[in-house]
Amino acid sequence: MADIDAFEDHCWKDLIPAETLEIYKHYRRDTLVGDAPAVLAIDLYAMAYDGGPGPIEEVTRDHPSACGQYAWDAIEPTQRLLAAARAAGLPVIYTTNETRAHTVPEKAPATLRRDTTITEEAFRIYHAFEPAPADLIVYKLRASAFFGTALTTHLTQLGVRSLIVCGESTSGCVRASVVDAFSHGFHVSLAEEACFDRSLVSHKVNLFDMHHKYADVMSVDTIVAKLGDRTG
Repeated sequence: MADIDAFEDHCWKDLIPAETLEIYKHYRRDTLVGDAPAVLAIDLYAMAYDGGPGPIEEVTRDHPSACGQYAWDAIEPTQRLLAAARAAGLPVIYTTNETRAHTVPEKAPATLRRDTTITEEAFRIYHAFEPAPADLIVYKLRASAFFGTALTTHLTQLGVRSLIVCGESTSGCVRASVVDAFSHGFHVSLAEEACFDRSLVSHKVNLFDMHHKYADVMSVDTIVAKLGDRTG
């Protein structure tokens, strides 16, 4: 059985009390990057980085859909993850919101957040993660990358059996996509430092919860090392 200290050695250590860890001890296991993986990068669109890398409470005054410092802190780990994935020959798949007016039902927003600006530029993949020509971009209407999209078909045709997930927000579109991926039978690894949220508490709690139910939360360094072993 996996060592509990190693299994819980993640960002939620300062938040989750010992009695809760005891309740969840039955989920303890070895974590891994699954067979035939692809990277699924959730909603790394420009709007999340609006306003720069300031404190979230300041940035959201003028940019309510941005993630402030949390988004910017995740840039370098995400770039390392994508570089390692490409070096290992893994498929890289991005998601973003559908913006074409004639395809978006009036009463089917991705979330209940008010005053979201629906423009092509706002939902363009942020320049720090410019997709390569071979990468796939999936346009979605709801939180999950799987809901109402052809993602499962693409993964089947690519021979993908597991996913390495990064992006935002941890409590929203990342979680919805991870749960659906698990339900579709894919093994999921979550790249801890390459996921982010507007709320640090929501980020930590949702990583903790997904780790114990649907996915293996792993550090970016660990995932990159395992992908390097495959390359070698």
